[in-house]
Amino acid sequence: MARKLFGTDGVRGVAGEKLTAELALGLGRAVTLEAAAQRPQVLVIRDTRESGEMLEAALAAGVTSAGGDVLLGGILPTPAAPLLVRRYGFDVAAVISASHNPFRDNGIKFFGADGMKLSDATELAIERRLEEPVAAPAAIGRVRTLHGTLEDYLRELHTRFASLGLDGLDVLLDCANGATFRAAPEIFRRLGATVTVVAHEPDGRNINEGCGSTHVDALAARVVAGGHDLGFAFDGDGDRVLAADRDGRVVDGDELIALVATHLHAGGRLGGGVAVTVMTNYGFHHAMRDAAVDVAVTSVGDRYVLEELKRSGWRLGGEQSGHIIDMEFVPSGDGIASALLTLEALDGRDLAGQQAMRKLPQRLVNVPVPDRDAAMADPALADAIAAEDADLEGRGRVLVRPSGTEQLVRVMVEAPTQDETDAVCARLVAVVERSA
Repeated sequence: MARKLFGTDGVRGVAGEKLTAELALGLGRAVTLEAAAQRPQVLVIRDTRESGEMLEAALAAGVTSAGGDVLLGGILPTPAAPLLVRRYGFDVAAVISASHNPFRDNGIKFFGADGMKLSDATELAIERRLEEPVAAPAAIGRVRTLHGTLEDYLRELHTRFASLGLDGLDVLLDCANGATFRAAPEIFRRLGATVTVVAHEPDGRNINEGCGSTHVDALAARVVAGGHDLGFAFDGDGDRVLAADRDGRVVDGDELIALVATHLHAGGRLGGGVAVTVMTNYGFHHAMRDAAVDVAVTSVGDRYVLEELKRSGWRLGGEQSGHIIDMEFVPSGDGIASALLTLEALDGRDLAGQQAMRKLPQRLVNVPVPDRDAAMADPALADAIAAEDADLEGRGRVLVRPSGTEQLVRVMVEAPTQDETDAVCARLVAVVERSA
């Protein structure tokens, strides 16, 4: 059976409409019943959205109604959840966030006691639990605040990057008015950097609004205008990062991973190959081939990158969007850790001029549709994809796929020139729009 509620990154939707307090309560109850422990200990953290408090209360009610105890960790980046769940030996961690989505959206995703996101099978089992009649629990759980969680997360970062001296570095940080607004500037300052921060005043509604990794061009312009050495932009929940160099060039996840991979490989610390998704630019594969680094390709979604890293025993992987996973630190994308890992790979060099790969021109368009699955099933779209793919064989590629979290069809094209890329993409977008 396919999952109906869970997508590639938990359960998401407009808060109060699809993602209601009733659903959050049900998910809290179901995940607690599905846990192996007799009295599950469940960590709950969230981002800065105004709906987070409502969903936090409802989720906690669901956990306690099933006999579990809730530890409220407050506002923290998503990667703090797997770090803390392993540090304290909790049974489950829940993160309330919709990542890079607008403030009206929210989501709930779960991590197991091993710090890994729950498997597809476990998420399906949780969905089935939602359909069961509610039985009286043997005991009612408790809710308490877990103090010091921000400092716990900062301590983990500081311990990992203690040897990274950032004295003399002038860095601009865009915190997307999200979960990194305290942690990111604090760790950079502790490591010696001169820090300027933007989008660090969350009001519940301004998360990702014209800022963060989904609006990285704004960061790039500010880096140039302010004369900063470089800048990093995080997303709302802090599990991804993009960069801009002193010249205003945007550096995406593919380039950051290539930079880190070649650095680790040269030092004998990569521990195998690199796992990336089908969205990764062809130029990355050429660069890794030249560096003699193996590459594994997965479906879109950091959960699938993570599964491949776990299966292969490799250390590094990620996505073009800026999810970068370093298994030696945490089994999750961590935007702050990835930014520091980038600086570690630079080893004092300027990000400007450091091109670890040559990107093929790429165009990505998100096409809104009423029903993403129906649009993808249209034979006319399949024929158009096949025709464009055949024409680009050996020179580029086409990738058309449904979003895992929104009613969108994503059309991505790579070709030798930007003009050809744009033309192919426009033709496919038109077909998608007609299929809708």
